[in-house]
Order: sequence, then C-alpha cells, then structure tokens
Amino acid sequence: MVKYTYTARDRMGVKSRGKISASTKREAMNALREKGLRVVELTEVPETIWNKDISFGSPVKQRDFTLFLRQFSTLLRAGVTIIDSIHILYEQADHKGLKAMLAMIEEDLRTGQPLSSAIAKHPKVFSQLYINMIKAGEMGGNIDDVLDRLADYAEKQYYLKQKVWSTLAYPITIGIVAMIVTAFLLTFVVPTFVDLFQDFNSELPAITLFVLGLSDWMKHYWYIAMLIIIGTLLSFSILQNRPPAKYYFDYMKLKTPIFGKLFQKVAIARMARTLSSLFTSSVPILQALSIVENVIGNEVMTAVVKEARDSLESGKSITEPMKKHWAFPPLVTQMITIGEQTGALDAMLAKIADFYEKEVETSTDKIKSLIEPMMIIVLAFIVGTIVLAIMVPMFEIFNNINTN
Repeated sequence: MVKYTYTARDRMGVKSRGKISASTKREAMNALREKGLRVVELTEVPETIWNKDISFGSPVKQRDFTLFLRQFSTLLRAGVTIIDSIHILYEQADHKGLKAMLAMIEEDLRTGQPLSSAIAKHPKVFSQLYINMIKAGEMGGNIDDVLDRLADYAEKQYYLKQKVWSTLAYPITIGIVAMIVTAFLLTFVVPTFVDLFQDFNSELPAITLFVLGLSDWMKHYWYIAMLIIIGTLLSFSILQNRPPAKYYFDYMKLKTPIFGKLFQKVAIARMARTLSSLFTSSVPILQALSIVENVIGNEVMTAVVKEARDSLESGKSITEPMKKHWAFPPLVTQMITIGEQTGALDAMLAKIADFYEKEVETSTDKIKSLIEPMMIIVLAFIVGTIVLAIMVPMFEIFNNINTN
C-alpha cells in the first residue's frame, strides 16, 4: 500500500488535510470522493525506513497466485478484455498483497502499457519465466493459451512442492519433539533422582553416569545448547545463500541417503517442465535456458545447464554436458537427444516432466513409509536410554533393600 497526503474540501467548502493509504493514486481519490471530499491536492509520501512495508519473499502466496492465473485464463477465454479481467480479479481478491498488486497492474494497463511490462514491475511475484512467456503470448496473439499453460505450470509446481514438504514435515516434527522431550527429561525428571543415587553405595552403571552428567550440564548450561542451535540455524541460513557455500550444500543434498534421489527428481522435473512451457510458448532456446538456470533450485544442476547453454551456443548438442554429469540420468539425456533429432523437444521435455513428477509422488510415499517407523525407533531409543539409566540402579537399590 502507498501512503498519500491530501488537501480536500467538503460539500460546505471547508478545507481539510490528512493522510490516506491506497494501492494507487486513483484508488485514493475514489476513496476520498466516497467520503464526500473534493480533492485539491494529493501527494505520494516518499518511502522511508519508518513507513516502508517490510515483506519477506513473495507478497502473494503461491496458492493464491496459482488460482489467480487460472481465473485470469478463464476470463480471457470467455472473451473478457485483459483490463476488465484484472479489474474483476482485483474486486474479488481477498489477499491484501494480491489486491494491491492487481490495482497497480490495472493502473499501468490503463496508461497503455502491455501486460508483460506491467507485471515486470512485480519481480517478487512474476519471475522471468512468466514475463517472457506472457511477452511471447502478446507477440503471438495467444495470450489466453499462454496463461492457461502458466496456470498448469504453477499448479504442478505447487503440487510438487507440497509433496516434498509433506514428506520432510514428519521427520522434522518428530526431531523437534524428540529434542523437547529429551530436554524436559534431562532438565526436570532426571535431577529428582540425583539425591537418591548419591546414597547408593555401589558404583553406578556407565549409562547412568553419562545421563546424570548430561542432565547436570543441561541444567546449568542450557542456554549454551540454545545458542548452539540458533547459531547453527542462522549460519546455515546465511551460508546457503552464498554462491560457493550454496553449491556444496546442494551437492550434499543430492548425495544425502534416502532424500538425495528425491531432490534430484524434483530438480529434473522442474527443469523439464519449465523448458517445455517456454518452448511451447516460442521463447528462444538460449533465453529459455537462461531462465531455467534461475528456477531449477539446485546449484550443481544449474552449473550443468549453463554448460549446456554454452554448448548450444558453440553449435553442439544441448545434452553433451548432461551426459558427462552424474546428476542427469541416461533416460533424461536420451529423451532430450531424441527430441532434438525429431524437432519435438517441447513434447519430449513434457514427457520427462510427467515421468519425474510421478516418480516424485512414488518416492515421497515410499520415504514416508520408511521414515515413520525409523523416527519412532529413534525417539523410543532416546527416551528408552534415559529411562533405562534411571531404572537400572533403581532395581539394584530395591534388591539391596529386599536382601537386608
């Protein structure tokens, strides 16, 4: 939202000044007119650190954005003009970020700007993929078809992302629960047995001494454990956005047992689907490869795509660098080669994307069935170790009491 200062007069001619927030200048003027004010002067307030709306990542949720693309495509196919479609979608939008963006796009369209230029002003929502495909649709006169493909693309990417996150959510949740339960047992439960064990004449088992020592450390230095966890998460968050470190993080992700193959399949599916959508929309192949470099989501595979673009520029096959790299299975390179030879590269890439999207779905189901019992066993082992450390000396104390 943009802030404006205004000077206006009411129906009685009384002058008033104030501030108003709106998505566009036209919207601000309409809002003041509805209040019965005649605008004399309306000035945008310069954005500073004190009045700036701070947002992290995209201001529009992917689910809302996907729905917007589908509705936009449907309206255009029904014969509604682009400006009227944007206005209708603005009127019915519930999400604040989406509503503000659509208001600005509508204002730009009414000044005569093409849709591709209007959306290019919102790079946090519309990536180069969307901008270039819509620009190609404007040139080819088939923008409704392009938007339909973009809606399909966004839906598939959203579904793919949800499948991966649903798979990762379970082990992450169990891991957090395990940490909380362990910290609670070591900090509040185990210390209650310390005095009892101090009166124990026999030597304590090694497992009990270890748990008691860990409990004592947690009780007195718990803040160090918290600092280590927070520091590790912050360091990871910072380093993974640095190009050299990100490459090695992505390399480790692909080599991780169980999850490595899943990450590889997701990246291949995203690459193939993006390239197929761009080729179908008549985006030049070198430009399409440049766009894919920014959306593939893995620096290891991005480096190979860059090499593929260089190979194509020098007159060689796009698949030569891919064939030499372990991250791209033979199935992918062979199908792309066939697509190059037959002139049906977009269709072949679509088949690769379909295949690997199904593979991701199958892999996530398998991983879930494998991870669930493993995480339960890990949690049971941690809690069982602590309980065993307490119960073993307790049994010996009871035996001594019964003997005496």
